[in-house]
Amino acid sequence: MANTGKKTRGKQKIEIKMIENQDDRLITFSKRRLGIYKKIDELSILCGNEIFFIIFSPAGKPFTFGQPSIESIANRFLNGNIHVIDNTCALIEAHCTVRINKLIKLYNEVQSQIDASNETQKVLAQQITSGTDSNRWWETPIDQLNPRELYERYSHFSKLLNLYLSEQEDCNRFFNGCSNRSW
Repeated sequence: MANTGKKTRGKQKIEIKMIENQDDRLITFSKRRLGIYKKIDELSILCGNEIFFIIFSPAGKPFTFGQPSIESIANRFLNGNIHVIDNTCALIEAHCTVRINKLIKLYNEVQSQIDASNETQKVLAQQITSGTDSNRWWETPIDQLNPRELYERYSHFSKLLNLYLSEQEDCNRFFNGCSNRSW
């Protein structure tokens, strides 16, 4: 029978001690640093903590991580004041708020224009389906008109009257010219 034993050692607990080989130590640090950052970020999110983390590589290079930012936590720590406001963050937040308010205002204006256009479309569609023709404006009873519509009707009738009088004058000139001629 064949040996069916495990070929790998599987997941085993590693003894915690300093790695002797310098190259192995650098590789392990590089691989585990991102894992440490991820764990710190998760801790910050889950607990709502502000975290500042600094670690030095075996070569002496510093690596930092801060949530919400390194500067705000360092200022808070150095000043000993819990309520220190990070001016940069406050400025950025104020700018974002102003920009969002402008976009909301623009959105509301566009939405109002769309609503007005939709209302106009509904009125026109209703006129088409009810059989009323906007070209037959003179047939609407006067008592059903608002002041603006009354003024428009007056304006239309004035234009019509002026057009009629102009045409009548042209016709009179034509016929007067024809009667003076001898055929």
